[in-house]
Amino acid sequence: MIKRKIFKELKDHLDKKEITLIVGPRQAGKTTLMVLLKEHLEAQGKKTIFFNLDIEADKQLFVSQEQLLHKIAIEIGESEGYVFIDEIQRKENAGLFLKGLYDMNLPYKLIVSGSGSVELKEKIHESLAGRKRVFELSTLSFIEFVNYKTEYKYEIKLPEFFAIEPNQTQRLLEEYLSYGGYPRVILEDTVDRKRRIMAELYQSYLERDIVSLLGIKKTESFTALVQIMASQVGNLVNVTELSNTLNISTVTVSDYLWYMQKTFLVDKVTPYFRNIRKEITKAPVFYFYDLGMRNYALGTFGTTPISDNGFLFQNFIYHLLKNKTQDSSARVHYWRTTDKAEVDFVIDKVQEVIPIEVKYKKLSETETTRSFQNFLSKYQPKLGYVIHLGKESKERVGNTEIAFLPYSQFLFQDL
Repeated sequence: MIKRKIFKELKDHLDKKEITLIVGPRQAGKTTLMVLLKEHLEAQGKKTIFFNLDIEADKQLFVSQEQLLHKIAIEIGESEGYVFIDEIQRKENAGLFLKGLYDMNLPYKLIVSGSGSVELKEKIHESLAGRKRVFELSTLSFIEFVNYKTEYKYEIKLPEFFAIEPNQTQRLLEEYLSYGGYPRVILEDTVDRKRRIMAELYQSYLERDIVSLLGIKKTESFTALVQIMASQVGNLVNVTELSNTLNISTVTVSDYLWYMQKTFLVDKVTPYFRNIRKEITKAPVFYFYDLGMRNYALGTFGTTPISDNGFLFQNFIYHLLKNKTQDSSARVHYWRTTDKAEVDFVIDKVQEVIPIEVKYKKLSETETTRSFQNFLSKYQPKLGYVIHLGKESKERVGNTEIAFLPYSQFLFQDL
């Protein structure tokens, strides 16, 4: 069993009236978590019922609220109970359906999950405003991956493990950069089996999420766009260039990119700026939710070594930054000027900014790029980071203290 950090948060929310809404990519482990929550409740003597809308017999019960409530009452009675609903995106107008149930003030706690779709991420969120708490489950984080691969021997002392086992942790990093964090992929032992599972996940995404979402049977242009995006992780995205390359309209390209975000395939990172005339303010960059999915789209899944580990490592650091800022008002940006000075990431904490450069190599001495120095000169931040594979060191440039941190220390660093 792979332990997920979010499980404790979900358990703690079971006694809240709000709907517990678990969202995330297909096959990230949502159903497994719900089953574990159900078993946890039943061990306490609680009454539960589980519906999966991928199962036709269960889906038919959702024709009306009255029919569903009749089934629930038969199975667990009309007193306190816990109702699990998996794959809620299969229900048309799911948000309004759940809102109606919630507003009846029933004695049932609703725990709901669904894969990414516009219906789930947009309409449900709007309909359930003030009635739900959203828990986003990604594929396995690197820390979850390392704990599983080391059989939880170092679960409470991971920093020490990284410090004394640099070779082993580097191998684990390379494995994670190659295969990503999908649970089913991680659980397989051979490259062939991992590749077979990832092929299934990739096709399932295209054929189930995208075909049903876009209402089209041919996904050649969409698939080609996914491959192009996989090849330019962390680079500026020009919609006009993509339109010309794919021979589709700029509107269609923009729509496809939006769909890719709403189905948990990619994240968009916007530029940081204060001088709107000087800096590029429109072109975003994109990072993939899962590195294995990105590699499969590009045709490099399971290859060793991967030729573009630098870009994968940058994508990897983006996920760390996203996790570190998700419960705060801080936002992750990048910085680039019209003179092509650039910084990989800028953490905007409103009152201060933190520039971060990413290097997939061991730095033997403190060194910063001219672009990084330009940012320091312009914004005078108190702190900056250069994340790399080597050892910790520090340098002061003007008013800025620059921490040169190995990624293994940055994993446990608060921003």
